[in-house]
Amino acid sequence: MTYKTKNYTALAAFFMATAVALGALGAHALQSVLSPERLDSFETGVRYQAWHALGLLATQLIPESSLSGKSKRSISRLFGAGIICFSFSIYLLALRDVLGIAAAAPILGPITPVGGLLLIAGWTVLFISLIRRKA
Repeated sequence: MTYKTKNYTALAAFFMATAVALGALGAHALQSVLSPERLDSFETGVRYQAWHALGLLATQLIPESSLSGKSKRSISRLFGAGIICFSFSIYLLALRDVLGIAAAAPILGPITPVGGLLLIAGWTVLFISLIRRKA
């Protein structure tokens, strides 16, 4: 396992661990604090974080004969940045009143779709890289 693969695999594990922890937080501690709409948004962030952490992990397991190291790095960066922008902005938006950061909503709101675009870009680069790679 290369140094970069090891780091991205560790990042995937971190994202999965935090997704599980945040999911538990949402399921148990936040039900009495957040409105149903904000709780649903929070759960969406957790779900996307978990799915894309698994995508990040799976990318590291694809052999270099099928996916170049350069493509793996690009995809991993897109997934990592996408998770941070998409899921973490949703967490902050859902918790803005609890955290006392309601004034940040106009800044955080536009970050969420940028994160979504980064996640889509990661999957698109994976798709294109796999179909273009010669066996």
